[in-house]
Amino acid sequence: MAGTADSARVLWGAGTPRTMRAHWMLHELDLVYESRPIGSRTGETQTPEYTRLNPSQKIPVLQDGDFVLSESAAIVNYLAQTYGASRNLLLPASTRERARYDQWCFFVMMELDADALYIIRRHEGLKELYGEAPNAVNAARECFRKQAQAAAQRLASTGPFILGERFSGADVLLTTCLTSALRNRIELPDALHEYLKHCTAREAYRLAYHANHPK
Repeated sequence: MAGTADSARVLWGAGTPRTMRAHWMLHELDLVYESRPIGSRTGETQTPEYTRLNPSQKIPVLQDGDFVLSESAAIVNYLAQTYGASRNLLLPASTRERARYDQWCFFVMMELDADALYIIRRHEGLKELYGEAPNAVNAARECFRKQAQAAAQRLASTGPFILGERFSGADVLLTTCLTSALRNRIELPDALHEYLKHCTAREAYRLAYHANHPK
């Protein structure tokens, strides 16, 4: 659990939806890890120590023994595939099921996160740093709403989770984007509200939320 040190496993970063993903998967797997809750734009990611771990100077970063990994979706999938057998969290084994899983991951990270939420974050939440761009923000909001409808349609044929009855790392990615959308006052289809109830009711979500927002 977070806060109980394991010298072989360290997660750097807290306070963002992207760090939440890594904390959540660690708790889903009940893995012991040391949490180092450094934040963005605090100077903590620019230190020589951290830059050696991640030259991009972004969070999160996972150290798992001598293996160092950045990018939240990569961390989620690595943890699931490495430690998920006992928790039924392994990535799909068949080629087509894995392709569907990857399709969801790429869809969430590109269409929802990078193409919409990140634009809103930069030009609305951090406009003092990146400048105001109201047209870009409005377009990003509309893009998210459209792609949220697509996600709701796809979930209708599986549900309650992306892989049907089985929770997976793809649900971690989608949930964190949907909760970010709600914080940004983006309307979601009713089906996605129901989906969020299933995902955020998980004990690992609650534990991860507290780990990601240390006092």
